Amino acid sequence: MASRPHRVGFWLRLRKWAGSIAWGAYRGDNPGILIGAMLVIIAVFAYLLRDTGFMSAVNLLSIVRVSATITIMSVAIVFVLCAGEIDLSIAAIVPVAALITAVLLSWDYNFLLAALIGVLFGAGVGFLNGLAVVFFKIPSFVVTLGSMGIMQGLAQIVTNASTVSIANDDFFFWFGGGSIGSIPILAFWSLGALIIGSVILSKTAMGRRVLATGANAAAARFSGIRTGRVKVGVLTASGAAGALAGVLYDGQYAAANFTIGANDLLSVISAAIIGGAALEGGKGTVLGAVVASLLVGTLNNALVLVGFGAPEQVMVQGVIIVAAVVVSSRPGRRARWRWLLALEEAEHEPKK
Repeated sequence: MASRPHRVGFWLRLRKWAGSIAWGAYRGDNPGILIGAMLVIIAVFAYLLRDTGFMSAVNLLSIVRVSATITIMSVAIVFVLCAGEIDLSIAAIVPVAALITAVLLSWDYNFLLAALIGVLFGAGVGFLNGLAVVFFKIPSFVVTLGSMGIMQGLAQIVTNASTVSIANDDFFFWFGGGSIGSIPILAFWSLGALIIGSVILSKTAMGRRVLATGANAAAARFSGIRTGRVKVGVLTASGAAGALAGVLYDGQYAAANFTIGANDLLSVISAAIIGGAALEGGKGTVLGAVVASLLVGTLNNALVLVGFGAPEQVMVQGVIIVAAVVVSSRPGRRARWRWLLALEEAEHEPKK
């Protein structure tokens, strides 16, 4: 008889947990539903592709490895979307940063210094994007669209559309090709992006300011938040993330050319939106973006095994983006008051 209250309590907690997952599915901002969806999709693919080696350890580790660059960029895009902006240049920064790093390595630069210079280049591009958005009041869509074109042209001009080979064992190990045990080093890069992004967005004053800025910029400014500084910061971080992805591509392929990351933009935006980030700003989760990145990587891998090429993958990603936007744009009472909640949290932070 003594165990009956314990059993009742267990079922009540289970029902509460299931209810929170279902409510999160409706709102589109609970990573739990993404994890469940990912498990279902993997199970379906495992059955349909059972003769193609989909569930082999080699293929699953390949999904983790290939998804790493998408994961890192999608985490950065979550911050940009949460601040109410968009960055279309993030994937275009990838090949330029990759080429800069590869050229420096060919000149016998220290591999860490070469990687750092590549990342700083991306941060510089993002910083300029942010300045254009804040000081010239140009929509981020227009600014980053222009930057995307500039980066794509620059990538071809720098190398004359040729490939730059890389030969540096230390660089290969730490930036793409290495493994610790059977776990690829890129998995640790993804884990680092998850931990750092989650802590900043959900546990720091900076994260709350980002959410408040995206939820209602005018109210955030009235409360003392320097929204311009926030927007420059997230766009700078986005540029740095794109450059880091380019460096990691160098480590995977041992070479760089202007086509690296050419199809990444749709995957990155898909992962951020599927993960719960709202295009109108003020909402997003880093964990959701990371899980969604693995979801997109799993889907792309399955399409390759089925025999689909890059054009078909891009089409599928486009459909996913439209569906995710439709789902995430559903109105609700909590969504209408989200900006007030974010602002209230930000106001309790000490002003600097």
